[in-house]
Amino acid sequence: MADPVNILITGATGFLGGHLVDACLREGHHVRALVREGGDTARLGSLPGVELAVGDLTDEDSLRAAASDRDTVLHSAARVVDHGSRAQFHEANVAGTRRLMDAARAAGAGRFVFVSSPSALMRIREGDRLDIDESTPYPDRFFNLYCETKARAEQDVLAAHTERFTTVALRPRGIWGPRDHAGFLPRMIGAMHAGRLPDLSGGKRVLVSLCHSDNAVAACLRAATAPSERVGGRAYFVADRERTDLWAFLTEVGRLLGCAPPGPRIPLPVGRALAGAVEALWRLRPGSEGTTPPMSRYMMALLTRSTTYDTGAARRDLGHEAPRDQAEGVRELVRWVEDIGGVDAWTRPGATPPRGRPPGPDTEPPSGPGPRSAPVRSGALSPGLVHADQPVPRPAPVRPGTLSPGLVHADQPVPRSAPVRSGALPPGLVHPDQPVPRSAPEPLGAAVPRPVRASGSAGGPVSPPPGPSGTAPARSERGGTPR
Repeated sequence: MADPVNILITGATGFLGGHLVDACLREGHHVRALVREGGDTARLGSLPGVELAVGDLTDEDSLRAAASDRDTVLHSAARVVDHGSRAQFHEANVAGTRRLMDAARAAGAGRFVFVSSPSALMRIREGDRLDIDESTPYPDRFFNLYCETKARAEQDVLAAHTERFTTVALRPRGIWGPRDHAGFLPRMIGAMHAGRLPDLSGGKRVLVSLCHSDNAVAACLRAATAPSERVGGRAYFVADRERTDLWAFLTEVGRLLGCAPPGPRIPLPVGRALAGAVEALWRLRPGSEGTTPPMSRYMMALLTRSTTYDTGAARRDLGHEAPRDQAEGVRELVRWVEDIGGVDAWTRPGATPPRGRPPGPDTEPPSGPGPRSAPVRSGALSPGLVHADQPVPRPAPVRPGTLSPGLVHADQPVPRSAPVRSGALPPGLVHPDQPVPRSAPEPLGAAVPRPVRASGSAGGPVSPPPGPSGTAPARSERGGTPR
């Protein structure tokens, strides 16, 4: 964005939303962040120039106050877990988005950027889908309530486009990067570190598109300024430059952090049957309401279906070229994990740097009250808007390593059951994507992974194994985002 503008960001206490705040500040914009009453705003409050608006997506008055004098709205908050009632999902993802759009329009905002998810196109029964583009239709039957309500909200956003109110939707998947403590990657690496992540690939090469947080943020900023006549009322897939062999990628990131590879390998039919049974039995447990099952059909689909996206439309219309390549992103992530104290510190929600270590540029400062300027009418965000997470104990210290040559562009599968020999991955490793919804991490069983949240976002919900939060809050992009 060339000239400074007034921006409202939702989900700013989460992973993608926090990076959006940082990027907007770097570009000189005037940032207001919508936060829930009682939320952890220590980091946001420590950033010069950030105005905190305490509000609630169910409270129209607080949204009108938050949107007052804003030119642009970046809407990252959503409920991205894979459990909950229809009413909970509709209120957070559909009704909340409509109220925010109404408030933005009434305040005279000219641009509304909605962080959607490729899950909006996810069907119950389908095979691998490679290089799909924006011509792919919405399904007649959605995989789950998250997928359905993200699709409904996205349709509402795109239909609201007018000459004076430009709306754009972005679909990042599997958002990953520094400062994500609850997304699919920390949850899976945490389970791997504890020796509790089975190989659910069934020996199949699962190709996916992932989205580094820098790439998701760059797309959001492009969407906020691209010509209205070109992008208005349209949705765009956003992903890393590379395709990823998901299980090879996880194995390599884990190796760099001193983790043994996933195992044992579980045949696909067994894993899918087990996921359905666990999900059904979980709902019968006393007190299971509002908690995440250790495995779900949705999680299994995200971990075993190859799904990649053609991002040509984003390059053409938004002028978006992913600035961060995956190999560089992994090296940066490993450095950040080591700086904050290792895998245990990374995979514990709310983790902060070791005592005595000053926070780095990508490290959240210790929690504590932060100054708030011009607070808006207070009210709690809808249940689940921002992730709640519970720590997962992880053994063994982190062993630093360097990125193996060839992490980015390989073509040969990496065996899962045998330990990975330190050294370069076989030529041909490709990249993954999204969102994945997350709930608080819980320890995985020997052969039962936990669902992971997604995103943010931006990005979704991608709910890979090491399960998301145990409580069912929605997210403000704390997980990464699959969305």
